[in-house]
Amino acid sequence: MRRTPDPSVTTSGDDSGAECPYCESTNTVREHPKGPSLCRSMHYCHDCEQPFEKFE
Repeated sequence: MRRTPDPSVTTSGDDSGAECPYCESTNTVREHPKGPSLCRSMHYCHDCEQPFEKFE
């Protein structure tokens, strides 16, 4: 099943197009501005359909 990101979440600044650690694609979107801690944000890759964390 294809997962779609939450449309209410916007990307801005250097968080848009973060590189996916699985497939190295930049076709990604930030799903949540903050992850489990303040220095991490949650992203989703549209190419390999994997969620990942980005450290700020």
